[in-house]
Amino acid sequence: MLARIAAVLVPVLGRLSVSSEVSGPVAPGSIVVANHSSLADPGVVLAALREVGTEPVVMATAGLWRVPVLGRVLRAGGHIPVHRGTAHASAALDAAAAALADGRVVLIYGEGGLPERRDPLDAAPTAFRTGLARLAAMTGAPVVPLGQCGARRLSSGSTAKQIAGFATAPLRRPALHVHLGAPLHLSADITEATTTAHHAVTTAWRAAEQHLPARRGTGPDEAA
Repeated sequence: MLARIAAVLVPVLGRLSVSSEVSGPVAPGSIVVANHSSLADPGVVLAALREVGTEPVVMATAGLWRVPVLGRVLRAGGHIPVHRGTAHASAALDAAAAALADGRVVLIYGEGGLPERRDPLDAAPTAFRTGLARLAAMTGAPVVPLGQCGARRLSSGSTAKQIAGFATAPLRRPALHVHLGAPLHLSADITEATTTAHHAVTTAWRAAEQHLPARRGTGPDEAA
């Protein structure tokens, strides 16, 4: 349901394009790891994955489950709440491992949170946490790096600017691009695996960035 909603809403808000180094949907039992830059990018990523025939289980901060309507949608879709900084945090990895064993695709954000910057410009992914590497080590699942670029043009900055960004997006319709890299198997060494995954997602993000028009000076996109 979440992917279907995203597939309807995102084309209204912006101009989404998708490229992939592998044809067809993401293989069942894979982990997709994406860069996280904006409150808008989960919708962009879900819409892009649906375009290639994949509807993943999403690992997301547990606070979203308390949001009216959204919480019900997340529960109905079997998505996985992550209770960061609590004794329940590891339960998310167990739930993700079970989903992978059932042949689902799991979407995880390697950075584990949003950047603190308020400007609307995209930047390379920040350092990854170890959750992805630990999940891959637990399951042996292949990892598909995903880079998205442009979501900050939909929404970024202060609360007021984010609301304004979403409100004006249907008029501005900024360009958005998602690039899927080739699957890889990570090392059992958590530090090495985390570094490898971060490099792969950064490479995918740079590929996505190349598909977007260059931004010159200030323009309507900066309203986001």
